[in-house]
Amino acid sequence: QVQLVESGGGLAQPGGSLRLSCAASGNIFTPNAMGWYRQAPGKQRELVAAISSGGSRVYGDDVTGRFTVSRDNANNSMYLQMNSLEPEDTAVYYCCFGRVLHPTPVYGAYIFWGQGTQVTVSS
Repeated sequence: QVQLVESGGGLAQPGGSLRLSCAASGNIFTPNAMGWYRQAPGKQRELVAAISSGGSRVYGDDVTGRFTVSRDNANNSMYLQMNSLEPEDTAVYYCCFGRVLHPTPVYGAYIFWGQGTQVTVSS
């Protein structure tokens, strides 16, 4: 089992920034990939970004160039730096973890999920 706890969500103005964190604990096997998904009301959960334990990254089309995913393997943590936020980024953001070699947008690859953290972008 892997436990995931997200933090750092909140309210930001359009054009502003937020930084999300995800702390993992438990049976942290490697190789692995960690990811961020988001779900807005009435919409499907979608990939925001994912990163492997080796440092490879993949991003969703809507966030490329604005968001940056990183991780600290020594501390079993992952981060999402979100810049140039837009109202369309408003969603619950979920951290996830999967036993895969490469980061993937395939939802089913991630078997452990956090509870989510709300991000609201509004003036």
